[in-house]
Amino acid sequence: MKKHHYLVISLPAQGHVNPTLQMAKNLARAGARATFVTTLYGLKRMNNLPTQERLFYSSFSDGYDDDWMSNTDHTDYMNNLKHEGSKNLKNLVRKFSDEGHPVTFFVYTILLPWVAVVARDLHVPSAFLVIQCGTALAIYNHLFNSTNGVYGSVGDITVTPSFPIEFPELPLFSCKDIPTIVLPNAPHSSVMIPIMREHIQNLENDPNSCVLINTFDALEEKSMRIVDKLRIFSVGPLVPSAFSDGNDPKDKSFGCELFENREKNYRQWLDSKPEDSVIYVSFGSIAVLKKEQKEEILHGLLESERPFLWVMRKGKEEVEEGNNYKNEFDDILLNEKGIIIPWCAQMEVLFHKSIGCFVTHCGWNSTLESMFAGVPIVGCPQFSDQTTNAKMVEEVWGIGVRANAVEGVVGREELKSCLEILMGNGEKGEKIKRNVKKWSDLAVEAVKIGGSSHDNLKKFLEGL
Repeated sequence: MKKHHYLVISLPAQGHVNPTLQMAKNLARAGARATFVTTLYGLKRMNNLPTQERLFYSSFSDGYDDDWMSNTDHTDYMNNLKHEGSKNLKNLVRKFSDEGHPVTFFVYTILLPWVAVVARDLHVPSAFLVIQCGTALAIYNHLFNSTNGVYGSVGDITVTPSFPIEFPELPLFSCKDIPTIVLPNAPHSSVMIPIMREHIQNLENDPNSCVLINTFDALEEKSMRIVDKLRIFSVGPLVPSAFSDGNDPKDKSFGCELFENREKNYRQWLDSKPEDSVIYVSFGSIAVLKKEQKEEILHGLLESERPFLWVMRKGKEEVEEGNNYKNEFDDILLNEKGIIIPWCAQMEVLFHKSIGCFVTHCGWNSTLESMFAGVPIVGCPQFSDQTTNAKMVEEVWGIGVRANAVEGVVGREELKSCLEILMGNGEKGEKIKRNVKKWSDLAVEAVKIGGSSHDNLKKFLEGL
């Protein structure tokens, strides 16, 4: 097999970095040279860069080397990223060639469709690494394909798709079930609709186009059939080896963390709790909850009378004002009913024996990680593909329940009801626990030697 050098490229958002870096690790473990690439500012911010044979790091300038997007309009940033990034990524490739390590393949993620154009200009093949679920990809293809997609041609992005969207062997998808980023007039849709159109058109126009996706065959076989015209390799779940195939026991975390994790006392606190007793709550690295939503969640958790571990991100305004939201609740939490922390090692927490369920935004990484760990889900989707994931969690895979939000807020009674389903001993909860155990076993099987994702990665590598 030709000695390949992969550039695996991600923007510095934690939910993008985690699966992309894991993909780079897997490529390096398979014998290739893999260089994980992000922006100059992003790489400077990252802590705990994993060390592994044949795994390297590099960066390119996006024009914002001192401060990533803090005061920049999203549209302006993406336009500048495309212009500056294209130029500087080409310079980086030339640098690698001069150093005797020519790039032979690009792997790029969801906000970077222009990387496919850079690759084509340099006569280097590329693959789109989809870090959302296969069902989201099927929805994007439905909306953006050039044959009959409502957004298939460049034009008015305010066109409303017709609902429900119907796919064979899957439930109907209403406007509440598709990624919000492709709904007209939704936040960020003016940026994301052109980006997703460019992705689908790149794949249509390249006769050798390739898609790597962070899912596994058994989980999304029906969704993958919808996009069978694309050359797709399911290579997930992309989680650290120590928790998955076991080939690298030292690979216990994703690494390249953008948030400092100073608090370690939660580990001892979890150790002190009975098995399956703790509610873990986290809404990921981007979503910041409104104060009303935080209060409803807190009261729902306290009234459930179960211990909880809550990862709470501060909003920009809270940081600027010096507010410590955690301290407002300290008097309520003194009796060890729960603890609030700013960040944690999520895989480690989900695999802890004390965790009984996960209240989550249903980001794809969190959904897969919870499934992998065998932890049932209370889905509280906020935006983007989270709505689609929550739909699949409840109606297709049966590994959790979707909390009903009223005017964007999940109330305390609704949360308590969902928690009672999963943490009580009722028939519905027991069925969900059996389902999550089934999918957990299938996920582990997929990444082990001879499993579907292991073999798909091998086919991808051998086909180059």
